Amino acid sequence: MKKLISWLAALVLATGLGLFVPAGANAAAPYCGITWGSQAKSRSGDVTPPRIPHVTDVRAGRHACFDRLVVDLDGRLKGYSVGYEQFRGIGSGEPIPLRGTDLSITVDAPAYDDAGEATYEFGNARELVDVRGYRTFRQVAWGGSFEARTSLGLGVRARLPFRVFVLDGPGRGSRLVVDVAHRW
Repeated sequence: MKKLISWLAALVLATGLGLFVPAGANAAAPYCGITWGSQAKSRSGDVTPPRIPHVTDVRAGRHACFDRLVVDLDGRLKGYSVGYEQFRGIGSGEPIPLRGTDLSITVDAPAYDDAGEATYEFGNARELVDVRGYRTFRQVAWGGSFEARTSLGLGVRARLPFRVFVLDGPGRGSRLVVDVAHRW
């Protein structure tokens, strides 16, 4: 009986000191339910004619738990690559500095048509979208469009969880969506 009382006392003491905690009881709930992670995300696609989509716009939005970048296309996007790595020009390979941590985005779609005319026009390659006042985004920059691929650089506050997905529409188009969480 003495041994049982000693074991119970030791268990109560260990629990009180936080040495013994039931599984999951001390685990923090994910921020806003976000479980995305920060590893590179990609999907392979075909960039050969006849149905190559073209980049038509780049825009951003703010949400309660994340900032969102959207790349609009005039057709169905098949491939992309998004990851934390130094942002470089797509044709030159030269580094392009960004404010914050570099999140490089490559879309398997050109920003020009078959005649070489731009399908997406912008005023300032260093500031494609005004993201002043965003919690996570610091800068959106142009990296070029070369050999049926377009490169964008997203400067973010820190290496944070992100997700990438493609939405259909409007019409026959599609949208590449990159969400970056405000925190872990």
